[in-house]
Amino acid sequence: MEKLIITVAPTGSLPTKNMTPYVPITPQEIIETGLRCEAAGASIFHIHARDPRTETPSTDFSIFKEIHDGLRERTNLILQISTGGRAGMAYEDRNERLKLRSEMASLTTGSVNFADSVYANSPRLIEDLARDMHLNDIKPEMEIFDVSMINNALTLLQKGLADSPMHFDFVLGMKGALPATVENLVHLKNSVPPDSTWSVAGIGRAQLNMNVHAILMGGHVRVGLEDNIYFRKGQLATNEQLVERIARLSREFGRDVANPDEARDILHLNKASKG
Repeated sequence: MEKLIITVAPTGSLPTKNMTPYVPITPQEIIETGLRCEAAGASIFHIHARDPRTETPSTDFSIFKEIHDGLRERTNLILQISTGGRAGMAYEDRNERLKLRSEMASLTTGSVNFADSVYANSPRLIEDLARDMHLNDIKPEMEIFDVSMINNALTLLQKGLADSPMHFDFVLGMKGALPATVENLVHLKNSVPPDSTWSVAGIGRAQLNMNVHAILMGGHVRVGLEDNIYFRKGQLATNEQLVERIARLSREFGRDVANPDEARDILHLNKASKG
């Protein structure tokens, strides 16, 4: 089995300091979190921006740039910019940050219900963001909330808007989307091209269970306060604690953890894009 790639999603769009004092909000907090998570075993760092005053999701390019440049200067992490739409749904709200030419970016290949709201991603929007990533040598992480989104991702490949081998992240346990079950994870894993890499992000208490199954199935994992703010019931977690735990468990199962350069090799990243 190849080494395990650990992605950490430290901030997201929802957790606030009132929910947990450990969520990093300001660019400096996010950068310092990156340093600690890299030391704990993370290889990929998933970046959202927040307004430092209001803690609300932000599309401000200068905030994304401060976070991205600070992490690139002080870490060897693979930086993955989120193009998620909670801070702004329009293409113009999401594409400017791709000018940073991070090594990776997330790309949700369909629309999905988020509890009582709709996360809308039209076919035109998906193709436009995929084209921008392709032109900037950014490898997309296809964020999959539903089985149909795999087919949408493969359509991008057929149109020349994505390259093979592809990388997928299966998001399971979100209210309104696919439940976090082993059966769903196996089906998703069996539905992607055999040369693909994949990871799983379990939401809430499903994070640890899904991560452990992914380790044993040969996939990769995503942890972090974006998806789950607890270490165990009633105990708030830090991002680095979640990274440390899954790295330790993987090693106990006999599977080593990849450092960022080893993760680049596994993901077939263009290393020139890091500079």
